[in-house]
Amino acid sequence: MLEVKNITKKYGKLIANDNISLTIEGGEISILLGPNGAGKSTLIKCISGLLKFSGEIKIMGYDNKSLEAKRLLGYIPEVPALYEMLTVWEHMEFIARAYSLENWKDRAEKLLERFEMLDKKKKLGRELSKGMQQKLSICCGFLPEPKLILFDEPLVGLDPHAIKELKNMILEQQQGGNAILISTHMLDSVTEFWNTANIMKDGKIIACRKRIEKEDKGEDLEDLFFRITKGEK
Repeated sequence: MLEVKNITKKYGKLIANDNISLTIEGGEISILLGPNGAGKSTLIKCISGLLKFSGEIKIMGYDNKSLEAKRLLGYIPEVPALYEMLTVWEHMEFIARAYSLENWKDRAEKLLERFEMLDKKKKLGRELSKGMQQKLSICCGFLPEPKLILFDEPLVGLDPHAIKELKNMILEQQQGGNAILISTHMLDSVTEFWNTANIMKDGKIIACRKRIEKEDKGEDLEDLFFRITKGEK
């Protein structure tokens, strides 16, 4: 589903991503863990096609910057990128037109309903609270029914109902055979549903664990995370 091979991203002399490789299969929830500045968001932006990089990224065999790959990809950024003068519904229509979606209105209605935003359809982007902006960003990301979904700190700013709903939707995507990559530094937000954990530090993936391996070894992900990121033996 997703193949990342030898990705390096530099900002001048700073190496934000240092020769990173990972693979995510359909039906897999993979998480990127690491402290602030570890390179998680940079990698997510490279995969989404927002940044130039050296290396190779394939989505279902397509180059990540190709039109075919972009049609398969959903991206929910940490900071919502909305249009101030478009209403909530116009954002959904914009996405539908951009992806040439057909019969999308019922799906858009259901997404807004799940996040308790049906009564906000005529609200402008600039009139929404930060939490509402995040909810709309999630709805826009899910509308095209992507096969690969990228989340960058998805739960930040959401109310309890929206957090529960988003977690349910992530599990639904997994059960539907789609691939999910979640970047976060909030371990407790993802503990119940990940399949593969990638721990990042200084632009590198320095440890990778499958849930079944962790359970077989009796490891605690939080303990492992702090041991690795703090340099403890």
